[in-house]
Parts: sequence; C-alpha cells; structure tokens
Amino acid sequence: MTTEAAISPRTSPEPVALAERVRESSLLVNALLAEIRKVIVGQNGLVERLVVGLLADGHLLLEGVPGLAKTLAVRTLARGLDASFARIQFTPDLLPADLIGTLVFNPKTQEFVARRGPVFAHVILADEINRAPAKVQSALLEAMQERQVTLGDGTAMLPDPFLVLATQNPIEQEGTYPLPEAQVDRFLMKLKVGYPTKGEEKQILERMGEKTEAEAFASIRPVLSPVQIRELRALVRTLYADERLKNYLVELVSATRDPKAYKLAELGDFVAWGASPRATLALLAAARAYAFLQGRGYVVPEDVKGVAPDVLRHRILLSYEAEAENVTSDQVVARILERVEVP
Repeated sequence: MTTEAAISPRTSPEPVALAERVRESSLLVNALLAEIRKVIVGQNGLVERLVVGLLADGHLLLEGVPGLAKTLAVRTLARGLDASFARIQFTPDLLPADLIGTLVFNPKTQEFVARRGPVFAHVILADEINRAPAKVQSALLEAMQERQVTLGDGTAMLPDPFLVLATQNPIEQEGTYPLPEAQVDRFLMKLKVGYPTKGEEKQILERMGEKTEAEAFASIRPVLSPVQIRELRALVRTLYADERLKNYLVELVSATRDPKAYKLAELGDFVAWGASPRATLALLAAARAYAFLQGRGYVVPEDVKGVAPDVLRHRILLSYEAEAENVTSDQVVARILERVEVP
C-alpha cells in the first residue's frame, strides 16, 4: 500500500463530495494562478506559496536580493483579486500613525474622529519591512495577530480577508531593524526568492523588455472576491488529515526542539531554540492549502515536506556554533525531514 493510499480517507459519500468540491473550487484558484503567470515568469515556487498563504489565511515574508520580482509578484497577486490593496514603503522615519491611522479633531463637531491608515486593506504589501523602527513593527504585529488595530481609546477591526505580504533584502544591513522573533513567528512562511534560470530570464526579456509594467498589469483580470476567498479558506480547513499525519507533524516540530531524541546528535549544538506549537498549526494549514492546489481533498506527507522548509526556517533559532560552522536553518530542516519516519 502506498503512503498516499494509506492515509487517504475511506471511500464514503462525505469524502467523495469533498473531493468534488475541491475539484470545482480549484478551477477558481487555477484561474488566479494563470493570471499571475501572465506577468511573472518562472518563480513557480514563489507563485504557489503566495496562493498557499492566501488559502491558509497566513502572512508571508519574502526574502531575496533586489530585482527578483518580489514586489511585482505581490502586486500581481493583488491585481488578480477583487479586493482592496495597499503598498506601504517602510522607512526609518515611518510612524505607527502612518500605518494604522490617527485621531483627527473635527472643529465643526468638536470631536476627534478616526482617520484610518493604509493597513485597512485586504492585501498589504509591506515593502522592506525591516527598515521600520520597533514602534511601527509593534503596530503591525497587533494587526497581523489580532486582525485589529488600536486607535485612541478604542479598537477597529481590519477587513476580512486580511493578508500581509512583506519583503526584505538580506544583503543590506545599514539602516535596518531586525524583526523581533515574536513578529517573525507570526508569518506563516518565510520564502527565499532565488535567481531565475537562463531560459526564464530570456522569457523575462521577451515579455517585459518591450512593454511597461502598467501595460502588463492591464491584461490581468480579478478572479476572486473577498467572499470567494473566505469560502475557499473554509473549504481548505475541512481537508482530511489522518491521525498518523498529525502525529508526523508533531514529530517534525518536536525534532526541532530535541534533535538528540531523534538520533540527530550532530544538530544538538546547532539549535538554540526549536519551533513552537504555532509551527505545528502552520504546518497543517499550509499542507492543507498545498494539497488543495494539487486537487486533493486530503493531505499526504509529501504535502508536509513540500511546505516544511518555508514554514520552519524562520522558527528555528540557531546557536553561535551553527553560525561559526555556517550551518543554516534550511540544512537543519532538511536533516529532520530525512530522519523523522514518514507514516
């Protein structure tokens, strides 16, 4: 019996109906992917993970050197949605009020009224997020986690869906503020954006070398509304996950905390802190969304392995020994995936 067959639901009216709903709903998601790929050449992993974050209701952190289409990919995704979008350029002089808004005195009514900031949008592009000071990052943290912001003495709820897609440059450290671990942990996934292949770069020249970005965007049509996004998210949360697969998730996360217990003694000195229970929840949510993209109504271990590096890389804190030996969190995750037994 194959691994997939072993943990798929038994044939019954309910799983069959779920599989049919997944197939029908995946047509909408495939249409969104097609719209994004009208502009974005290659970067299939990035494009898929953007949609995974959308379906799993999780914020994403994109890291890569300048010029790799991180901002373009986020803007293209937003164009494919019939939803509000705001781009916020993070700078060292940014204030929390520039993000969430402020109270403005109305002389006619002699009252303070709330003037909402750009964070009140369905999709937020937080460009170069690590350039903002701690107070701004704290304000964004509340918005990401609580889906609300504090204005004066009260709170204001953010729109639903609410998705933060943040970018950062790993090579420039001057004028940057490292993100607090508490905020980094709020991101469902941290995506490493790499260089395109030679063939993809040739396609970029042919597609974008003779027309402007505005002309490229003009061909994109919105295919998903906020209501449809909420319906898709609710469907994704119902995808079947076998008990053995849930145990597999727990074992993977546990191995990040105590590598020696999993015969990974060579990692024991490299991991200072492992992933929290939030990582386990994130793994299941991302794996379900990834399975949905494959057109399945249930999750298999290959789905978990497909998203595990992106879900775990920013949740494992390495020791000084790891830095001295040039050991990365990606290498730690790869060894854990090799060692932990697959159901």
